[in-house]
Amino acid sequence: MAHPKRKTSKTRRDKRRTHYKAEAKHLAVCPTTGEFHLPHRAFWHEGKLYYKGKVVMEKEVLA
Repeated sequence: MAHPKRKTSKTRRDKRRTHYKAEAKHLAVCPTTGEFHLPHRAFWHEGKLYYKGKVVMEKEVLA
């Protein structure tokens, strides 16, 4: 197995990792409700589940 001949310095290690950074999630706007949501995902709004601007399911009310 390969082993490093020298210890990798913190600077060199961190330079290599500069491209790994957190990015803000991309959001889409629902054409029906105007709510922001993750694209290609269903989302709840006021007790209804929306997908592609249409109501898919309504929340059940337990009495």
